[in-house]
Amino acid sequence: MTAQVTELAEPAAASMEVRLATTSSEIEAAQRLRFRVFYQEMGAQPTAEMAASGRDFDQFDAICDHLLVIDRRLGEGSPGVVGTYRLLRRESDKFQHFYSAGEYEVAKIAAFPGRVLELGRSCVDSAYRTKMTMQLLWRGIAGYVFTHNIDLMFGCASLPGTNPEALAVPLSYLYHHHLAPEDVRPRALPELYTNMNLLPANAINARQAVVALPPLVKGYLRLGGFVGDGAVIDRQFNTTDVCVIVKTDLITDKYFRHYDRTAARNL
Repeated sequence: MTAQVTELAEPAAASMEVRLATTSSEIEAAQRLRFRVFYQEMGAQPTAEMAASGRDFDQFDAICDHLLVIDRRLGEGSPGVVGTYRLLRRESDKFQHFYSAGEYEVAKIAAFPGRVLELGRSCVDSAYRTKMTMQLLWRGIAGYVFTHNIDLMFGCASLPGTNPEALAVPLSYLYHHHLAPEDVRPRALPELYTNMNLLPANAINARQAVVALPPLVKGYLRLGGFVGDGAVIDRQFNTTDVCVIVKTDLITDKYFRHYDRTAARNL
């Protein structure tokens, strides 16, 4: 998948591309990037095998598509991978179950009558955390959504840290203002459920709450996203997870015009 990026204003735009991984070496490059960001930077706890290989991996990698942002100045293909997202279509021949089912009850999403896409393992190299890189990732997702006629996309998104009290403002804001409709609302598994309703709605400064949200979560909200009921503490990854759901028919035309159907031409 190749997106048109020449209109982006940043000087490096002409050297950047977004597309799906096509080789095992490109997938391994994405796994190495995930290891650097999740384990070396964010303090996640790798298994011995992950630590020895310097890669973040699991059984889902073999059945997912891997969206890549590549800076060709660093090299074509795997040497240039600076951003990644993992994509799992329910309608894929390889599909078995959703990754998010390890944290959330997702039966309502699994039964959704349209086409479903699970998003996960998003990360960007620290030197490339710019508006341009995020635009490329969103453009790539948009192209994938258009190509596969996706009706609903969802996935776990992370807030840093494992202390819900320290995250009371953003978690409560999400609960009071962005709780998913009942018909598609996932709920954290009972043994993992952490209450998000930690503050009353009238005690929350919405602007401050939005500022406290990670850029990825804010990106989902701009797309009209909702969250499931309950957060999950992920001690391996040193994060507090929320499940985000986006019905693609609710995405505003104004927003998606930035990520138009030209992104899907080579997909």
